[in-house]
This record gives sequence, C-alpha cells and structure tokens, in this order.
Amino acid sequence: MDIERLKLEVKQTVESHKRQIIQLSVNIHDNPELGFKEDRAAAWLTNYLEDNGFHVERGIAGLPTAFRATYGQESPRVALLAEYDALPKVGHGCGHNIIGVSAVGAGVASKHTVDQLGGSIMVMGTPGEEVLGGKIDLVKAGAFAEVDVAMIVHPDTSNMPTQNALAASTLEAEFFGRPAHAASQPHKGINALDAMVLAFNAINSLRQHIRGDARIHGIITDGGEAPNIVPAHSAATFLVRALDGDYLAELKDRVLHCFKGAAMASGARLEYSWKNRPYAPMKNNMNLAGLFKQNLESLGRTVDDFDHRSGLGSTDMGNVSQVVPSIHPTIAIAPREVLLHSPEFATATVSEAGHNGLLDAAKAMAMTVVDILQPGTLDEIRQEFRDS
Repeated sequence: MDIERLKLEVKQTVESHKRQIIQLSVNIHDNPELGFKEDRAAAWLTNYLEDNGFHVERGIAGLPTAFRATYGQESPRVALLAEYDALPKVGHGCGHNIIGVSAVGAGVASKHTVDQLGGSIMVMGTPGEEVLGGKIDLVKAGAFAEVDVAMIVHPDTSNMPTQNALAASTLEAEFFGRPAHAASQPHKGINALDAMVLAFNAINSLRQHIRGDARIHGIITDGGEAPNIVPAHSAATFLVRALDGDYLAELKDRVLHCFKGAAMASGARLEYSWKNRPYAPMKNNMNLAGLFKQNLESLGRTVDDFDHRSGLGSTDMGNVSQVVPSIHPTIAIAPREVLLHSPEFATATVSEAGHNGLLDAAKAMAMTVVDILQPGTLDEIRQEFRDS
C-alpha cells in the first residue's frame, strides 16, 4: 500500500478516536498518582487498549502498574512507551498524562499499518519515571529483548526530534552527631545539621569547577527536631548528573569528598549509599529522529533541529536507548516561558494546546511506525545503533 495513503489513514484514525483520547488524558490529569501507584491510570489505559483489540499483559517485570499491550505477532516490533506517574503536590507538571495517552493513541492508529505491512506494535506501560526509574526494572527483566525500535514523546515548550538526557545517580547521605542543649551545653554536642550545611557549601563551591553539561542538586530531608536541641541527625538526597558514564563516576567521587570533608570538620559520622538504580544517558538514533521530524513537520509544526545541549535532565528512557534504537522527541504545548514541573505546565496539558499536542504526538508516532515498517528502513536504524 502507498506510504502516504497509510499515513493519511493513521491520522484519520487518531481523529476518529479524538474524543476518547482527550478524555483519557483529562482523567489521568485530574487523578494524579505517584510512581508505582498509578492504579487508575494503568487501568484506564489497558482497558482502552483491550477494547481496541490489543492483547494486554498487566504487572510485567514485577511492577503492578506496568503493562505490555501487543497487536500483531511478527517482527519488526515497534514499542511506543507510555508514562503516567505524577509529581508530588504539582500533579502532572511533567505532562505524563499526554505521554501515556499519546502512546495509546498511536498504538491504536497503527493497527491498520500492521495489518497491511506486517510486524507488530507494542504499547509498553512504564510506571515511576520520576526518580524511581520503572524502565530500569523493565530493561533488567528483558522486556525489550525482542523490541526493534522504541519511541516516546514528551510535552514541552518546543518541538524537537529527540533530545539528550544525562546519566544520573542518587546519593542518600546522613550525618550522626550528639544531641545537647543548644544554649546551656552546646559544647557537649556534635551538630549533624552543621555537617550537612558544610557539605552543601562544599558542593556549591564544586559547581564552579565542573563541566557545563553536568548537574548536582539536592534537598535536606531531616535537619533536626527543635531549635534548642543540637541536631543529632541530618539527612539529604542528592542527584548527580553527567552526559556520560565516565564523567559521572568521576563526579560522584568528588561529591562524596564534600560529605567526607564535612564529617571530618564537624566530628559527625557520615553514612551514605548510592541507589543502585542509575539513569543511563540517552543514546539517540538520528535516522529514527529524522523520520519523526519529517512527520511532525507534515502536521504543520515548526521543528527545531536537534541540539546536543538541550534536554539536560535525566530519564529512564536513557536506559532503554542503550539496548534498543530509541528517540525521545518533544512536542510544544505551552509558551517557552512556562516551566516544566510547575502548576502552570500541568494546566497546559489539558488546555486546547495540550490536546492538540497530544493528538499530534499520537499522529507523528503512528506515521513514523509506517516509515519503520517500510523495507530497508529498519536496517539503516539498526546499523546506526550498532555503529554508535
């Protein structure tokens, strides 16, 4: 079948499901759920896929809110990744309602493509992207072992064919001191909060001397119990990020020295642990990104060229990109001055612009599936992946 005719049909299919798709996004937005607790969102998405002819497996990789929904049984296998977890207090300030539903919409629209060209389409439900890294579990469990290509579209303030993501590691640090009356006997105490403040100041000094594509940031999660008691305990969580794994390892050592130095200076005892769930950097497949860009532009959107300096956050999509050719494009739903992870961005996800972004993301992914299933296209994508 003619490729342009197939692309027209997938666009028409998305339009025919417009009312249901938008309502799914609104439902998830209005009922935000934190990572690994997305029971309603996962149920709404899987029920919709099941109603539209997909075979659904729930609770994959030992994650109750993860799922795999498949249409077709042949190779190539194209995975469209869904996220649906929210942020604490902010709700869907990262737009995961759009991410999850656009994948579902694109999956349903791709059924006819699979019927005509073969292959299979897979909508993969990946919970807990924010900090918890559900895709890390899915990768370790082999959920992507038979996947040939993976895509996910993130709402943003610009249209990009893909974006970078930093490798990231989480540090949990605690200082243990000695309590004492802060007025009458301060000399008998060891101040664990002072130790944490020293560590923060050391990290602030370190920031001047790290690469521009690296990030260090954290919060104090415990700073004492009362102002008249010398704090005997303090705790913090830090994220250390870098564009590549080697520099991340170097940076982790330098950050840890800040904490060890604070322990020596204050006399407090340091305990720490690096979470065994590092986020990998994004390995972008530019052949695949080029196809997505052409399709998004055909929908009337102006798409910025890929900028290796953009998108300096972290995502567990990076872990997926290390094992299967992947892209992580963005679609504009708000003006550039609106910040991600803000209440304003959460509101934008259910605005008219948000709904248009949702539909265009679904269309562009489904159109890219048409391209991927053309003879020879996957060979070029795979070759780039191997060469990189």
